[in-house]
Amino acid sequence: MKIIVMGCGSMGAGLASALDIEGHELTIIELDASKLTKLPNGFSGTAMVGDGTDEEVLKKAGIEKADAFIAASKEDERNAMAAQIAKKVFSISRVVCRIYDTQKAEFYESLDLAAVSPIAAFVGSVKHRLKV
Repeated sequence: MKIIVMGCGSMGAGLASALDIEGHELTIIELDASKLTKLPNGFSGTAMVGDGTDEEVLKKAGIEKADAFIAASKEDERNAMAAQIAKKVFSISRVVCRIYDTQKAEFYESLDLAAVSPIAAFVGSVKHRLKV
C-alpha cells in the first residue's frame, strides 16, 4: 500500500518506520528538515521537506497514487486541514487524522474524518491495563 504521512515527530516517524518494515511504500512530509533525522537508518521510504497542507507538495509526494494519508503533525488544525484536502480534493478514502484535543476529535469525526486522539487512546489503555 502507498501511504503518505504528514509529520515526522516521534509518533509520525515511529508510525512510518513500522509501516515501512511491513513493506508498505511510504512518503513522509515534514516542515522542519531536522525532524527527518528521527527516521531510522534503514528507512526505505521517501522523506521530504514541505507543507502537507499544500496541494503542490502533496502532488510531489505522490498523493494522486496514494492509498492512504495520515496527518500526524503536532498541530490539530494542520492535521484536520491536510486530512480534508487528502479526502475531498484528492479522493483518498483511507485518511486518519491525529487530534490531541478530544473535544475537537469528536467535531472532526462529524466532518467524516477518522480522528484519533492519543490522549483518549492513552486513557483507554491505562483503564484497560488497570482493569477499571
